[in-house]
Amino acid sequence: MKRRSYLAGLSTAAAASVAGCSGGDGNPDVALSKPDREFESADLPYPAWGERVPDVTLPAVHAEGEVRLREVDRPALLTFFYSHCETVCPVLVGTLRNVQTHALNEGYGDAVRFYPVTFDPARDDADRLREYADERNVALETDNWQFLRPTSAERARRVVEEQFGVAFQRTEPAEMDGYMFTHTAMTTLVNADDYVERAYRTKSPDSERLIDDLAAVREA
Repeated sequence: MKRRSYLAGLSTAAAASVAGCSGGDGNPDVALSKPDREFESADLPYPAWGERVPDVTLPAVHAEGEVRLREVDRPALLTFFYSHCETVCPVLVGTLRNVQTHALNEGYGDAVRFYPVTFDPARDDADRLREYADERNVALETDNWQFLRPTSAERARRVVEEQFGVAFQRTEPAEMDGYMFTHTAMTTLVNADDYVERAYRTKSPDSERLIDDLAAVREA
């Protein structure tokens, strides 16, 4: 049972007691404490601490059906990439791969999910992403890793940029086969109740920090 459903059945006094002892900085929706920053989450252009993950549904490239992010019932790490990137994206995907490896080695692989979302659906089809998984040593045969692929460039823009605040711009000329993207970097940790615990806005996220934050979220 999800935590917010459980809290809804408690009395007001009991809910307040749970919020005070188990939530991050008194927020019952999250486990991690509020980040030390000048801005409130609502003032940021991307989903941040204490906010619900966007209500987005995307096709899972190597599995039947789609993934609705608000229906994922365990902690998840998301990042946003394209497979032809030679700079930032290998680091972002590699960091998730490092966390996946730790999860599998330490026996909690079934308790977490990894969702890299491509914003280049024209080239990142199932074959290309399977090849990319091999290149990056991703354990694609497990159930905990799914590449998510918007159905079109327009859908990628609406989801990745407008919903998650990850800006990307394709290089010109538009007809160039080897086009690249300039883009911002983001990795997002979402808890099992669909709330953002951390938004790591960095080109080189720290695998150990993600592992520690994920452990705190899993154990909350």
